[in-house]
Amino acid sequence: MPIYNKYWNEQLETLPREELEELQLRNLKDELSHAYNHSPYYKRSFDEAGVKPADVKTLSDLSKFPTIDKKTQRDTQGVGSFLGELAAVPEKDVIFVSTSSGSTGVPTMSPFTKQDFDEFQDVESRWFWQAGMRPNDRYVHGLNFSLYVGGPDVIGAQNLGALCIWGGTLPSERLLFILKAYQPTCIWTSPSYAFYLGETALKSGIDPKKDLSINKIFVAGEMGGSIGATRQAIINIWGAELYDFYGLSDIFGACAAQCEYHDGLHIAEDHILVETIDLKTGEVIPNGERGELVYTTLRKKARPMIRFRTGDIGKFVTEKCPCGRTHGRIYVDGRKDDMFIVSAVNVYPSDIEFVIRGLEEVTNEYSVRIYEENFTCRYDVTVENAGASDCESDKKVSEIVTNALKARTGVKPARVIVLPDGSIERSTHKAKRVIDERKLSFDI
Repeated sequence: MPIYNKYWNEQLETLPREELEELQLRNLKDELSHAYNHSPYYKRSFDEAGVKPADVKTLSDLSKFPTIDKKTQRDTQGVGSFLGELAAVPEKDVIFVSTSSGSTGVPTMSPFTKQDFDEFQDVESRWFWQAGMRPNDRYVHGLNFSLYVGGPDVIGAQNLGALCIWGGTLPSERLLFILKAYQPTCIWTSPSYAFYLGETALKSGIDPKKDLSINKIFVAGEMGGSIGATRQAIINIWGAELYDFYGLSDIFGACAAQCEYHDGLHIAEDHILVETIDLKTGEVIPNGERGELVYTTLRKKARPMIRFRTGDIGKFVTEKCPCGRTHGRIYVDGRKDDMFIVSAVNVYPSDIEFVIRGLEEVTNEYSVRIYEENFTCRYDVTVENAGASDCESDKKVSEIVTNALKARTGVKPARVIVLPDGSIERSTHKAKRVIDERKLSFDI
């Protein structure tokens, strides 16, 4: 493909909204029929709900069908066959499986047919091209290859024509050697690791802006890439453009990605139908309103995901982007699992990160502890003093952080604990910053 082309697949990416939704409806009918006829779970689930694939005449008719979630996956995994009751193809048709991290429970397996896998990688090529990668780029894939669904995404870059270095989760010193010796132009890792690697480079005498050639950083796996303060902190170290990617092991690697305007993430609507539901009632709400994002696969054969409740809280908009793409954009605020309520106020870890990353008085490292006290939810935040740590300075930093968190979230933390720089263990990949010690149930 000529490198001056703006789009990977211009016809598909700029399809008028009406035509895109017609395409979605055709594929949705096929996907529902495939699921009903070949998946034991969907056959039983649809029958119990009194619905049939033929009931779908419009996209909105999908709301009549039952939802599934992570628990559904865990409960059906391995039942009846190795692939489980959600699968809609025999094992002989499956050429690849990934698993989730298990961060919200038992790891769940995601199978792919050859068609599933090839189409998955074509979407990855689309995102890389959208972010500006071209065949003359050198690309380091710094994601885990061990069963992680994002591992194979490097093939999308290869299919695009870029020179690909399969880095994986290398020790930082080794990865920095590769960055200096091979001078790649693009890298993909997590937001935490992008910042950590930049810090490590500076401490070892390497200036990422002057000594390395990275001009594009792709991040995924955790919140941060779409949080302004975190984005800017990474950009300040590397002097590179940063693009947030979003994926689900339940569907495939990167399902959505930012374009050059960095306003939400375009989602592959030719593969995924997006609904937003009310957090309390589960009813579908209009596009643009904030709720839980629900996805339905439109082409996946190995394991269709029909109305999968992602647990991600955000909104979905369909207005045409200035970049010319018509596929809708998602804005993710955080995970329903991570959100907590203090004094009737919803608090998101992403808001806490926004505050911490925007303060000069603290480093970029922090942790959040959520706990119960007198039958009430409380939270503590631990930060590092960016200056000289002593009693007076730490007290001042604590006050600054407390006031900033109150202004951003609407509720103060119970405590802000200030430690010297370097006290909090750095994450080399996907960071776990929230420690939830609650035993009571706090409803959303």
